[in-house]
Amino acid sequence: MESIQDNAPEGTVTFLPHRLNRQPIVVRGLTADELWICTGLSATTGLGLGIPLAWVTGSIAMIPTSIVVSITAGLFIGGGLLRRQKRGRPEIWLYRQMQWWMACRYPTLANVLSDQELITRSGFWTTGRGGV
Repeated sequence: MESIQDNAPEGTVTFLPHRLNRQPIVVRGLTADELWICTGLSATTGLGLGIPLAWVTGSIAMIPTSIVVSITAGLFIGGGLLRRQKRGRPEIWLYRQMQWWMACRYPTLANVLSDQELITRSGFWTTGRGGV
């Protein structure tokens, strides 16, 4: 019995693996983009905490120390939280969730940053096939 691959021209892929176009998991269930988001937010938090801490202690070394500590904590805590939130959802869920959050809270900023409109209407939808 001949398979489909035997009849295909050489070098032609007759199937497309499901996970071929997915971003690989880098650290603690986070993809590279999610890792950058988590690291950036954690570093910003560490900088915000490190500046007053450096002023109180009189040591400028507290700024990079707090940044490193907050990035480490952010990756472990944030990675675990994001992994739980993403479980069982589509790959694009996190990005759509962030887009929806921005569209609901900061619509002018969302219009500047994104090319497309996001439907933010809440309520019941009808098909318009009702009788009368």
